[in-house]
Amino acid sequence: MGCSPVGYQHSLAASGHLGVFHLLSFFQRFETRLTPVVFVWLWSTGFIGAKYGLPYAEPFTLLLYRMLITLLLLGLLAIWLKSSWPSPRLAMHTAVTGLLVHGFYLGGVFYAIQGGMPAGVAALIVGLQPLVTALAAVLLLREDVLLRQWLGLLLGLVGVGMVLFEKMGGVGQVDNLPLWPLIWAAIALVGISIGTVYQKRFGQGVELVPGTFIQYCSAALFFGLGAVMLETGVVTWNTQLLLAMGWLVLGLSVGAILLLMLLIRRGAASQVASLFYLVPPVTALEAYILFDERLGLVAMVGGALTVMAVALVVVKKAR
Repeated sequence: MGCSPVGYQHSLAASGHLGVFHLLSFFQRFETRLTPVVFVWLWSTGFIGAKYGLPYAEPFTLLLYRMLITLLLLGLLAIWLKSSWPSPRLAMHTAVTGLLVHGFYLGGVFYAIQGGMPAGVAALIVGLQPLVTALAAVLLLREDVLLRQWLGLLLGLVGVGMVLFEKMGGVGQVDNLPLWPLIWAAIALVGISIGTVYQKRFGQGVELVPGTFIQYCSAALFFGLGAVMLETGVVTWNTQLLLAMGWLVLGLSVGAILLLMLLIRRGAASQVASLFYLVPPVTALEAYILFDERLGLVAMVGGALTVMAVALVVVKKAR
């Protein structure tokens, strides 16, 4: 029995709404899965941005300008969002976190890259952060560590050791890596690892934008002091530096933060943690394409072991 014209129109409308619903649902699922990947990709490009900007400004000077511009944008964003600011005591803890997570981390990474460390190697070393954080949580917070976490830490150390063995001339590499960039990379790794534990212990309950603003304030003071004490402050402004600065500010310090806000609101922050082990290989691929940074067989095997080590700890923990 056929439909009446009115019933047929309702049927079309219903099927049309259903099609739109499925289409919107598809895009929402696609966006939910893509956003963590974009966030991790943005994080990986920070090493590339440093490589582009450092020929024209010293590390602390470059980072000071980056922080000041970012603070202006985040301040406007905090006003627009009508954010709630933490108490003085909580703000002090947040500032300490910023000093460790941004000051020591970014300063160490930028100085390591300026000293000749390949961007992919720098990303690999600081990519051990989940493993070192787990160890720091045992020592500082008395948390229990599972057997797989100890296994991951051991495997990660072996992998990084293989990479450094090759890059420091252990297998006849031409571009031998000096020791002091390795020290700066270690400072970055320890800074972000202890900062993460400190944030977990003392910095909970702060809104993201105000908390990030306070963290960047303490990092800016640290970079300013370091620039005065260690650097000349000379900056060669040109198109490449401006593009690198724009990307470091908008793509990372602001864009990545907004994506993180979106992920936290959706309760998908664990997806970011489960993808962080991909940062070193993504950075190595970008550095190979853009700067022709190459890794030998030993370093490639060591990098793969390190990625497996971090995945062993992070992915199962996220689940």
